[in-house]
Amino acid sequence: MRYIDLGTTGLRVSRLAFGASSYGSRDWMPWALSEDDAQPHYRAAFEHGFNLFDTAESYSSGLSEEILGRAIKRYGTGRDQVVIATKVGLAKGEGISHGLSRKRIRHAIDDSLRRLGTDYVDLYQIHRLDPHTPLEEVMLALDDVVRAGKALYIGASSMHAWQFATLQQLAGRDGLTRFSTMQNKYNLLYREEERETLPLCLHQNVAVLPYSPLARGLLAGSRRHDTERSRVVRDFARPEDEQVVDRVIQVAAERGVKPAQIALAWLLHNPAVTAPIVGATRAGHLDDAVAALDIALDAQELERLEAPYLPQQVQLDRNVAPTPGQTASPDVLRLFRR
Repeated sequence: MRYIDLGTTGLRVSRLAFGASSYGSRDWMPWALSEDDAQPHYRAAFEHGFNLFDTAESYSSGLSEEILGRAIKRYGTGRDQVVIATKVGLAKGEGISHGLSRKRIRHAIDDSLRRLGTDYVDLYQIHRLDPHTPLEEVMLALDDVVRAGKALYIGASSMHAWQFATLQQLAGRDGLTRFSTMQNKYNLLYREEERETLPLCLHQNVAVLPYSPLARGLLAGSRRHDTERSRVVRDFARPEDEQVVDRVIQVAAERGVKPAQIALAWLLHNPAVTAPIVGATRAGHLDDAVAALDIALDAQELERLEAPYLPQQVQLDRNVAPTPGQTASPDVLRLFRR
């Protein structure tokens, strides 16, 4: 394993992050692994030197956090050697508070800490923006969590670049904690983050933790006609996507490596990318991911891999992410007028 600074923080994290979304209950996802079946993958992750683990309150309704917490105690070498990242904002809540309200976050962090079996998380991320809560309140709530010692750093995920820039500016204006990381969808089949978000993060030295680095397995070349995951791979169904996958397979064959390794190596060459989030549901998944760290693609290979891609519509969860017309509060408008 190799290690890298997490943006402007004082943390050194593994060059690959371990994603825990596939562990929990089949009620969450039909291919989710039980806690017993997840154990070999957690053991392998620690043996490979992973130290950054990513989960969320919404994964299997919190069961993923519980499994991760127990795995860290079982296989880890101490809480001080592990970087725990979890997320808030997509769990289906009921009652008087919205997904990212100050009240909701106050209770959500305590629930996550209880499930993880720890008294703090290293990175607390908002899973998506909440169109019902003013942006100022979101930043105040996250700052509360940091000042209470329940999280060391905060992160964001999947939003428009203008929204992320606004949140960072609000934090700077009001002396609040700024985001240290951005977790967004980025892979050879979805490169729209290259337009604005990645340059913004690179400019501000915000660590980028891409999720779905293999496009739900399509870039591994083994799931092109998989009906089990047809619902979640629908975002990668363009004819151009097939051409990109073909190119990945070609480059991999020429090098004598697996397509997944080429797809990850392509991600890792980007200076904006800190640690792609990889998952494991089968033996060998982590071996392949770690092997990608030793692959240095040349300029010709990079050009060949990127050539078939055509721009597409930005993919955001429209149910929870504000559109450009949904400004959070009048104060945000005043911010832009300054």
